[in-house]
Amino acid sequence: MALETIDIVIIALYALALLGIALAVSRQPKGSTKNTEDYFLAGRALPWWAIGASLIASNISAEQIIGQSGQGYAVGIAIAAYEWQAALVLIIVAKFFLPIFLKRRIYTMPQFLAERYGEGVKTLMSVFWVALYTSVNLTTVVWLGGLAISSLTGWGVFAAMAALAAFAALYSLYGGLKAVALTDIIQVVILIVGGFAITWIALDALAGADGAIAGLGVLMEEMPGHFEMILDRDNPAYGDLPGIWTLLGGLWVLHFSYWGFNQYIIQRALGAESLGEAQKGLAFAAFLKLLVPFIVVIPGIAAVMLAQQGALDGSALAAQSDRTYGELMAFAPAGLRGLVFAALIAAVVSSLASMMNSISTIFTMDLYRSWKPDRSETHYVTVGRITAFAAMAIALVLARPFLGGFDSAFQTVQEYTGFIAPGIVIVFLLGFFDRRANAAGAYTALIGSVAANVVLKFAAPDIPFIIRIWIVFVVALVASMLISRLTGRPREEQTVRLGDIAFGTNALFNTLAVLVIGILVGLYVWLW
Repeated sequence: MALETIDIVIIALYALALLGIALAVSRQPKGSTKNTEDYFLAGRALPWWAIGASLIASNISAEQIIGQSGQGYAVGIAIAAYEWQAALVLIIVAKFFLPIFLKRRIYTMPQFLAERYGEGVKTLMSVFWVALYTSVNLTTVVWLGGLAISSLTGWGVFAAMAALAAFAALYSLYGGLKAVALTDIIQVVILIVGGFAITWIALDALAGADGAIAGLGVLMEEMPGHFEMILDRDNPAYGDLPGIWTLLGGLWVLHFSYWGFNQYIIQRALGAESLGEAQKGLAFAAFLKLLVPFIVVIPGIAAVMLAQQGALDGSALAAQSDRTYGELMAFAPAGLRGLVFAALIAAVVSSLASMMNSISTIFTMDLYRSWKPDRSETHYVTVGRITAFAAMAIALVLARPFLGGFDSAFQTVQEYTGFIAPGIVIVFLLGFFDRRANAAGAYTALIGSVAANVVLKFAAPDIPFIIRIWIVFVVALVASMLISRLTGRPREEQTVRLGDIAFGTNALFNTLAVLVIGILVGLYVWLW
């Protein structure tokens, strides 16, 4: 697919606008310098609309657009469980978790673990998170983004990845979280507009459909198996999305690990100007989350029918479903193609920038600062920038050997993340609500989660990984609570005093929460 002059102009205008805004919002007043709170938490001054937009822009990456579109092609609407259930989790996180984090004015998730369990647990998780974000999350986004741009432009995959990485670094390394969060407002608008454009074009292109709305009706009538949220046991995709267990099992563990305790997601809320703003931001993000399957999964389902009608190369998509979204972009006319291309770039660079910022925050504030506690604020900001750049360079090297051979990078990432997700959720939940939880119990949960997942993966390979995660979560939770009670009590100052924390929410948040839950229930009833 060739980009025409109008497409290139649109992409160039998008890139220049993004860089210009990032530089403008990152400028410091004359005579002042950027400190760690400015760089890593945007000076704790983010409003709700910036938090919500940035959360979604950071989350909707190549992993979602490319990976879930490919899964829409291969599996169907059932993959939307990763999006729609997340909306409910965001509401729960906003009401019950954010008040605890913001009361303690923490910079990072490891900092909370240090206050609650001690330096050993903090260091273990800091090292793990830096390694995970670099070798899995950052690597996946840059690989899938490079793969899509390669198929659209004819560039080599590494050249496409390097261009994306350089663009993300240009606007994020200088400005930190403030530049990332405020430019994400532009990113999320382009993402949603460009995403709905692809959905409309794909549905309109279906033979026998008179317009996009009619196309959706034709698609649902002709491909009912692709519009089932709860898969039967005989479905080929049951191993990844095991029917009712997507509602009752380990998918919730993955959601809480990602949306509740994931640094590069929760960091936006930690930078809020107040608890109320943070909660409204997460509620706004929950509403946007409900839209995501309509702009990434539905086009993938439409691609199945387009392939059957000869409009797409079905054999190529069957061999690697992650190419689905890139192939669909070829249907966009000149001009609109440039906008959709810019939306894809926006998704990738926003997530890359967010991950780079979070890696640098954890490394600098939780590891390096503990080692060198007496350096200046400017020194720590410089270390953060160097760390972000180094992480991106490592991801570029690891991308092809780590992910090049997998059919679906999206499902691969979920399974990799699931090895530690039960332990992460346990140490935070017990840290919040169990005053007896101690460091020994935390180590039991974290190390036991990985060990039990590895054992079950090889000893019982037929168990779907979502069910395996749930089994590990329950076993590790019981073991952690038991070990905590067989060993010494934590110091009183380590425990979370829930009586000192205001969990009440205002009428606006409560109304938004009820609406999100109502829409979510309606979607599941409609597509059960």
